[in-house]
Amino acid sequence: MPLRIFDLDETLVRCDSSSLFCEYLVERNLVEDAAYLTKERQLMELYSNQKLQIDDYIKFQIAPLAMLKKAEIEQLAVEFVAAKMRQWIYPEARELLRELSLQGHRIVIISATVAFIVRAIAKELGVEDVIGIDLQEVNGQYTGAIKGVPSYREGKVTRLQQWLQEHRQSLTQAHFYSDSINDLPLLELVDTPVVTNPDTGLAKIANERNWQLLNWQLVPSSV
Repeated sequence: MPLRIFDLDETLVRCDSSSLFCEYLVERNLVEDAAYLTKERQLMELYSNQKLQIDDYIKFQIAPLAMLKKAEIEQLAVEFVAAKMRQWIYPEARELLRELSLQGHRIVIISATVAFIVRAIAKELGVEDVIGIDLQEVNGQYTGAIKGVPSYREGKVTRLQQWLQEHRQSLTQAHFYSDSINDLPLLELVDTPVVTNPDTGLAKIANERNWQLLNWQLVPSSV
């Protein structure tokens, strides 16, 4: 069966999980800087405008966790999903993932979010194969520095190609679902791009190229 590849934020979920995780850190009193969320919003504005230096964002986001062990952060991510993420998952996304799994497709979630968050959300969605931004580790702690190529913009293509080689998979007839203009390099690589809940820039390109378009909704009680 051809691969089915999904972006995460604003594609499978109606939120940015990185931003929501930052809010969760504040709620858990793990952040002392009162301007933390203001700075995070400024960085995400750069992301929306395709100007974000991903190293800057990751270093900023992970800084409050510098004293925690990797295992503690992994558990924090699990608790974050239970407390904050479930209500933002599109029901249509859950159903599509379930159907594709039953049909025998191998499903991959690839995201510019740090891998420990992506893994926790993917587990909630029943997806095993995950590509996220990996972090360097020292003495069982994350340093905040990115390990290897970040799965961001053109880096998603590089990371996916590495994954394909490692797992002996092919992009023949693969589908990639994404909302973001930042994912254009990977959307252009696959045989079937599926533009899902697109931002303005990607919606324009999808219309020009006659790409498949999905628009999912959350029921009012879910938010």
